[in-house]
Amino acid sequence: MIMNDSQRILVVSHGHPDHSKGGAELAAYNLFKQYQKMGIETMFLARSGEASHGGSVFSSRKDDSELFFHTGVSDWFIISSANTTHLTRDFAGLLSKFKPTVIHFHHYVHMGIEIILTARRVLPSVRILLTLHEYIPICFNDGQMVKRGSDKLCYESSYVDCAQCFPEKSSSDFFLRKQYFLRVFDEVDQFISPSYFLLDRYVKWGIPANKIVMVENGQPLVEDKAPRHLQKNEKRGRFAFFGQINQFKGIEVLLRAFSVLSETTKEIVHLDIHGANLEVQSQDFQDRIHRLLDDLGDSVTLHGSYESHEMPRLLYQCDWMIIPSIWWENSPMVIQEAFNHGRPIIASDIGGMAEKIEDGVTGLHFRRNNAQSLAQTIERAMSEEVDWNTLHNSIVSPLSIEECAEMHLGLV
Repeated sequence: MIMNDSQRILVVSHGHPDHSKGGAELAAYNLFKQYQKMGIETMFLARSGEASHGGSVFSSRKDDSELFFHTGVSDWFIISSANTTHLTRDFAGLLSKFKPTVIHFHHYVHMGIEIILTARRVLPSVRILLTLHEYIPICFNDGQMVKRGSDKLCYESSYVDCAQCFPEKSSSDFFLRKQYFLRVFDEVDQFISPSYFLLDRYVKWGIPANKIVMVENGQPLVEDKAPRHLQKNEKRGRFAFFGQINQFKGIEVLLRAFSVLSETTKEIVHLDIHGANLEVQSQDFQDRIHRLLDDLGDSVTLHGSYESHEMPRLLYQCDWMIIPSIWWENSPMVIQEAFNHGRPIIASDIGGMAEKIEDGVTGLHFRRNNAQSLAQTIERAMSEEVDWNTLHNSIVSPLSIEECAEMHLGLV
């Protein structure tokens, strides 16, 4: 598509990667910076949960091209705004002033799904894009498609099953919830999914197949993919976890797997956990994690959160990335980041993880939510059966951020 001087893009995210470490936030911000690099007038609007100075709805981060939107949600069942005037007056005013020709939503949580309706009302001819990062419209359980209490997987949307997970709601409530989401989604011109797996789930749920395409999250390509330097007789036994620490990310499965490794393997492996938000999880979950960490001693190091610019250095220090999520996942940014640096991945055998990581070629699969299976896979990784260099050399560079931006522009 040929861009012109009147083209303006507004990228909307549910958080800023400086404050919220999720992959969706980083994907949105990377696109914003690439559009600017291409000479396109672009604004990044990121929701913030912090109070602004003077109580204003908007505040700037660096300049007027990056704004924080200080707002929230009151009704999580339908993701409804806590203050409708933040949308109908303040967000509408921002749209009237900036007059974007394209609005690319990377989420609506924490802001209210009505933000899409407001965009269409204020700018009837604007091109609206929405990247889907998980399954919130399909599943009220944080969009995970995992049953409450049992952690069993859901394979499709079911009003009856949803009401069993949330007995305070009826199956009719879930029927009406779906109709509401579909009504709002009618205003979206183009849906984007970073994986075919998620795309298929949404088409089966109700999004027209001709309105959704798969575009992976782009990465700034790196030249140096060199393996970590090994000491004499050292094996490639440095494993790393990156991401949020919560019950769905499988950190408990990972720690239990390390606790049942053979004594021989324990002597040659180490796990580095680079993860945020353990302190905001339930006390019971925190206690279980800390007990496991205490039992594992020096074989595991909990480093806490990290900044995106630290990723190359942290990846260089490891040999393997482990993604033990117990939910389907879509297209975790850490997969592209690991492949960008030539690191094989050990991951759960479901969802976007199984789609992106080829078992025995670019990584290894293990049975989802099964610590014993993960332990066996780690043992296999350290055996003569698996050649790390072969996996390393089989990894193809992921989609670049330049290619990603061009593909998105082709949709507008």
